Amino acid sequence: MMMTMEYHKPVLLKETVDGLNIKPDGIYVDVTFGGGGHSKEILKRLGEGGKLYAFDQDLDALENKIDDDRFTLINENFRFLKRFLRFHGVKQVNGILADFGVSSHQFDVAERGFSTRFEAKLDMRMNQESQLSAYHVINDYEEADLKRVFYQYGELRSAPAMARVIVEARQEEPIETSEQLKEVLKKFLPPRHENKVLAQIYQAIRIEVNQELEALKEFLKQTPEVLVKGGRLSVISYHSLEDRLVKRFIRNGLFEGEPERDMYGNFEVPLKKVNGLVVPSAEEIKENNRARSAKLRIAEKL
Repeated sequence: MMMTMEYHKPVLLKETVDGLNIKPDGIYVDVTFGGGGHSKEILKRLGEGGKLYAFDQDLDALENKIDDDRFTLINENFRFLKRFLRFHGVKQVNGILADFGVSSHQFDVAERGFSTRFEAKLDMRMNQESQLSAYHVINDYEEADLKRVFYQYGELRSAPAMARVIVEARQEEPIETSEQLKEVLKKFLPPRHENKVLAQIYQAIRIEVNQELEALKEFLKQTPEVLVKGGRLSVISYHSLEDRLVKRFIRNGLFEGEPERDMYGNFEVPLKKVNGLVVPSAEEIKENNRARSAKLRIAEKL
């Protein structure tokens, strides 16, 4: 399905690609291809000998494939980064870019079920061939699992009560659409904060459906092995759950706990951070509302 609307306006475009410190003959990976905005910018800076591999599990993203001999698009989840680069004969690369936002396109196509703005079937799969959808989470998950999803991924204090209400409602009939879900949860949606709470509910379901935090962890763990010494990682995240994982991994190579130290209290880390946290300018946020929660972190392989 070709889209006439803009597929996705890349966030922090210049800053993210600058962070890769591109060498004209280097090999780079854009693990969240989407509308191809970041990829096009990387290709502009590559010479004839450079190469760019991009990953995207969303079939719609294949419509945006760039016609360039230096470019290869891999229709897979970035959690399989190492495996599919090896498949293409690549063991190490000079830079990896990741932008973990749901693309504007996914939000704007009503039937994908990502947006709170449209009446749509509960779906939210980034990979349309995946078995698990929002419908299954809402209708088949045990109450305890629903509570975990809302609490962990939506950071919702009313998670236990929300889970109970959903379980009671679906005994009458299946909850099939976003409007039905809103109706079931309406007592948790105060008019002044309805959009904020709905966004948290949708975020929680979407993270569960797409196993986003597991995929992020698997991806980050592979980056030190895939990057050459001095290679760069440029990562944009949009909510605190993701940003916390990225920040901790860059700081000490772990997602929780503390690294083992030697007798002098030192510990080895695979990456070091480059500069501080980068956030979009007021101007960019004005032009692109979805940039408002973006956080960019850059790291270099030691």
